[in-house]
Amino acid sequence: MDKKIIFSFVLPLVASSVMAQKVSSPDGRLVVDVVCDNGVPAYSVSFDGKECISKSALGLNTNVGDYSRELSLSGVTDESKITDDYTLYNIKNSKNHYEANARTYTFSLKDKKVMEIEFQVSNNNIAFRYHLLPHKETKCCVINTEATGFNMTDGTTTFMCPQMGYMTGFARTAPSYETHYEADAEMGKNGWGQGYTFPCLFRKADGAKNIWILVSETGVDGNYCASRLDNKGGAKYQLTFPGVEENNGYGSNTVQAELPSFTPWRTITVGDGLKNIVETTITWDVLKNDVKMADRDASAKKYGRGSWSWIIANDESCNFDTQKEYIDFSAAMGWESLLVDAMWDVQIGRDRIAELAKYGKSKGVNLFLWYNSNGKWNDAPQTPRNCMDVSYRRRAEMKWMQSIGIRGIKVDFFGGDKQCTMQLYEDILRDAQEFGLLVIFHGCTLPRGWERMYPNYAASEAVRASENLHFNQSDCDREAKDATFLPFLRNTVGSMDFGGSTLNWYYNPKNNNEMWGGHRVTSDVFALATAILFQSPVQHFAMAPNNLKDAPQWAVEFMKNVPTTWDEVKFIDGYPGKYVVLARRTGNKWYIAGINAEKAPLKLKLSLPMLEAGKTVDFYNDDAKLNGGVKQIKISKKKEVNVVIPCNGGFVIK
Repeated sequence: MDKKIIFSFVLPLVASSVMAQKVSSPDGRLVVDVVCDNGVPAYSVSFDGKECISKSALGLNTNVGDYSRELSLSGVTDESKITDDYTLYNIKNSKNHYEANARTYTFSLKDKKVMEIEFQVSNNNIAFRYHLLPHKETKCCVINTEATGFNMTDGTTTFMCPQMGYMTGFARTAPSYETHYEADAEMGKNGWGQGYTFPCLFRKADGAKNIWILVSETGVDGNYCASRLDNKGGAKYQLTFPGVEENNGYGSNTVQAELPSFTPWRTITVGDGLKNIVETTITWDVLKNDVKMADRDASAKKYGRGSWSWIIANDESCNFDTQKEYIDFSAAMGWESLLVDAMWDVQIGRDRIAELAKYGKSKGVNLFLWYNSNGKWNDAPQTPRNCMDVSYRRRAEMKWMQSIGIRGIKVDFFGGDKQCTMQLYEDILRDAQEFGLLVIFHGCTLPRGWERMYPNYAASEAVRASENLHFNQSDCDREAKDATFLPFLRNTVGSMDFGGSTLNWYYNPKNNNEMWGGHRVTSDVFALATAILFQSPVQHFAMAPNNLKDAPQWAVEFMKNVPTTWDEVKFIDGYPGKYVVLARRTGNKWYIAGINAEKAPLKLKLSLPMLEAGKTVDFYNDDAKLNGGVKQIKISKKKEVNVVIPCNGGFVIK
């Protein structure tokens, strides 16, 4: 590879020549080609010599200059090597090694250098970001749009969920990343008119093989907005900023930036199998490791399992007696926490919350408290409102929580991706860290590397989660299908607070069809499997006190001991929207879990090299009628296991 630094003469007119420099992954399979073609910066991506992202635009349009055209490529650095080893307790792998090749490309507009673009390419992953440069007296700017494109090639299909309409949904709280994924959809659509939420998965058919491409972003904080993908016709996709109407029109949908300034990272994962998608850690690899391990250790001690009454018993369950019953339930399960959901300030009161917190501690159960994120840009009546969006009120609230021993908060109803909203997320996280609180977000945006950026960040919803199983029978009927998307999409780029794994057949406290609430059609083993398949360091499961008596004992015992933090993940088999099998390791223990959404029973011969030949393991599985059970099996010398998974069923090997 030619590693010379290439310079172009800066001309008063657009350069007509095409200048290029490539950067490749350490194994040489993934190659990015960056060019400045007639003044337009662009890139393309090839994998194993075949193009998978065609020439796509780069650049930014700002109020001090359009840095997407009439540019020249005025400098390219030599290819350099980047390595990093880091530990994170709250993602799919605890120990991570990153190795990539990098180049930085400098672009000039007429007589001044205005922008650099840094590319890092690791095996199966690409990350790039812009570096805006100051010029003379110009020390700040407004970024109006990005030209950043992701142009797919012919024959590619998509796996994406539409961006929700602005100020729609419950109490005008959308968008909140809570729509269904569609499998193998044709390109050329634009969701419901507002594009698609990250991450976005693409499949390029290549003969008998498939090339999989996952597009997302990471490193977003209060210095930028969060983005999405818009389809611009056919195979052309472009990164797009939030809509003006988001957050009830509050705040700008552009980005206010100081100079010099870095944008977030745009990430692309490419591979010839879904293993590369499921196991990627690029979301965290490219971020700074400036958080003290002591702070991470302190947060990790607060992770774990818990219960919450709302999912089964709804708003009226938020009363002192029911919450005390759920504390006893968490204690009986050996779980560490209880989430007290909305309306606790009205229906229980702060003095009695302090009493509940004290009672919980006596049982080894700590409380999480729910908050409405604001009162300015949603109509949601659930309280407490107006406590989290103003600094002095937020800090006073957190100081009170610290004084009574609250473990964490769940903050809901954000309704937008503007820069001011990203600043609110960051402010909540930083203040909560000062007062020793973990943070879970709901009705919210996708987390974008926050596990590495903020030590007390636990998880985000940003998915069509379990509350919809309570409200909609249609969601119950498609629960298995929806679940098979999540390990390949939402959960592969960030911790996901789903709130599932119920053992109730009905989403109501009587567990029968005489009351409101959806009826579960998936099996008990399916519920156990999703506790493994869905990754979050804090999980509040949708189980209820009645499950101690009316659920199978083998299932209850499994849920008593299910881990929530993992040291390693391995993709075994699957296809988004059809079925999925993953293996997760905690310490020296492996859990292999799978579910099936296909109508026909799924027969698989699984190769499980991580297991010890001759070892006896627990095998949880379903019969054809979804009657579950557990038995012991011995791992063969070939380390292969035959499984049959009925529709809406699952299996777990422990």
